[in-house]
Amino acid sequence: MPRRYDDLVRSGDLQGRIDAALALLSPCRLCPRQCGVDRLAGEQGFCRTGRLARVASYGPHFGEERPLVGSGGSGTIFFSGCNLGCIYCQNHDISHAAAGDDASPRDLAEMMVALQARGCHNINFVTPTHVVPQILEALPHAVKAGLHVPLVYNCGGYESIETLLLLEDVIDIYMPDAKYSDGAVAARCSDAPDYADRMFEAIDEMHRQVGDLRIDAAGRAVRGLLVRHLVLPNGQAGTSAIMAFLAAL
Repeated sequence: MPRRYDDLVRSGDLQGRIDAALALLSPCRLCPRQCGVDRLAGEQGFCRTGRLARVASYGPHFGEERPLVGSGGSGTIFFSGCNLGCIYCQNHDISHAAAGDDASPRDLAEMMVALQARGCHNINFVTPTHVVPQILEALPHAVKAGLHVPLVYNCGGYESIETLLLLEDVIDIYMPDAKYSDGAVAARCSDAPDYADRMFEAIDEMHRQVGDLRIDAAGRAVRGLLVRHLVLPNGQAGTSAIMAFLAAL
């Protein structure tokens, strides 16, 4: 059986991951943008987030992908800010305007444990890429308070391998977007011309860590990779290339 986040906390091994993740905040190189700002000092780069994570809302979500929802819902924590600039963003006030409140590690831990207590089947970190260190900082507090449900990394697919390596044996379920296979489209729609290269690398690493999606007898996801693809008019998303890549994993 693979190790999990609670094993890492109890063994003390998570602290090294936390320290390494925090070091990536100054200068910030947490994601492919490599903004280089000093987030430990409160500076903000593209994601509009400083030292602390900002949370827009949290609660049971019944509109997520079916394997995450079950009967109790997916325990979503919506983080403010984003490392993508999607022109069609449905959460513009959260992702682009960074509406929300700062949350300490203990605050995040309390949210996770509260969602588990409400019967949620997992903790679903929505737009977590730019707050990986803050999530890791919260886990020791959450585990001490009894957190044990699977953790879901619900992201846009624009990830750094260096950061993802810090999440090995921490994240149970990766749920990235695979938005585009064409850099010109990614530049125009998400302000990320290198999106396709980074996304393909990231999904390959995620799959290495957790493998194919595994479903329990109740139809709930317990571990693995679940990929979403954005469909655009006139083939702009490059669907055939993305499907070929996923089929070859």
